[in-house]
Amino acid sequence: MRKPPLPLIIVIVAVVVFVVLRAMRPTPEPVSPGERSWRVETEVIQPQALQPRLTLYGQLESPQRFTVVAPLAGRIAELPVRDGQQVAEGELLVALDEADIAPRLLQAEAELADAEAQLASERAGQRNDQRALELEQRILANAEAALARMQRLVERELAPRAELDNAEDTMERAALTVANRQRSIDTFAHREAALQARVQRSQSALDSMQRDAERSRFVAPYDAIVSQLQVAVGDQVNANQALFGLYPLAGMEVRAALPQVYSQAYLQALAAGETIRAETLDEPVVTLTLVRIAGQADASGVEALFQLDEPAPSLRIGNLLALSATRPTRENSVALPHSALYGNDTIYALEDGRMQRLEVERLGETRDEQGERRVLVGSPDLVAGMQIIVTHLPNAMQGLKVDTAADDEEQP
Repeated sequence: MRKPPLPLIIVIVAVVVFVVLRAMRPTPEPVSPGERSWRVETEVIQPQALQPRLTLYGQLESPQRFTVVAPLAGRIAELPVRDGQQVAEGELLVALDEADIAPRLLQAEAELADAEAQLASERAGQRNDQRALELEQRILANAEAALARMQRLVERELAPRAELDNAEDTMERAALTVANRQRSIDTFAHREAALQARVQRSQSALDSMQRDAERSRFVAPYDAIVSQLQVAVGDQVNANQALFGLYPLAGMEVRAALPQVYSQAYLQALAAGETIRAETLDEPVVTLTLVRIAGQADASGVEALFQLDEPAPSLRIGNLLALSATRPTRENSVALPHSALYGNDTIYALEDGRMQRLEVERLGETRDEQGERRVLVGSPDLVAGMQIIVTHLPNAMQGLKVDTAADDEEQP
């Protein structure tokens, strides 16, 4: 009889050992499943009157920006500034060539002197006419007396008729002279008024020319920034031609679009004298104050104008800025980390080791003392001393068991 091969014997022995060991293993006690607890962090709240914040986007502008124009036609003689340069009050910005200004100023002065001389001459003529009128009136009286004598002589046939005609002609010439002189005297007031008007026109033209001559050398009226330079030294410019823009460093404003849903609250806050602040979200960080709401709105909202609290030389008009603006104060509101909010209207409170769902109104955002952004919520269910869960759990639900580090410290 043949013996079984060794490998087969080994396999059989291994199977027998496995069956014996499996039969002899201890039976484990059944484990009852326990409820899992999730570790969370909480914050104790204290509802109070807070100002939510609103992110707005706007463009920087200056209500005092104006365009410098050439007061007269002429050549640019001096232009010591460049586009974008910051200038100080009283600094020369542009000057026209004096050779283009002086002849016009002399001409205006000469026209005024001519008008004044004509007026003086007319007044002197009036005084002469008045003196001459007295003499001519006496001559007329003498001519009338001579005519009367001649008439008597002719009636007595002591003088020829021709002498009477000569006497009548002499009297009529004297009367005509008196009438012409009187007419000249009577119309003097009109001639004087016309010459006075000419003097006034000449004086106005001279004043205007002197003013334009002064403006031909334009200096900065305040600390400002030059923009949109359009000419160079040597350019020939026309009267009222734009040369460059100028706007002050102080008083710049951001015109930001304000959604319709917030516009009435901002208008009411301004009317009540409440201060609405804002700050830029990007560098450089500057603070602003709401000064007014634009006078026209549309379906999307209205524009709010925020004024920079301090000059910002690093900013330029036209810059697009993102602002974080405060909204009117809301009572009974709480600032929480964004991780505490689920959706737009749900947070969870910790009560007896479990999560309790609370519905809240999202009021906006705010910043804490460290400058961190926090979400501002409000609800009549929020009370002082309530623990709000600030750890964001993917499986958050009503009644979910949670614990905190403070719970571990309380356990023996």
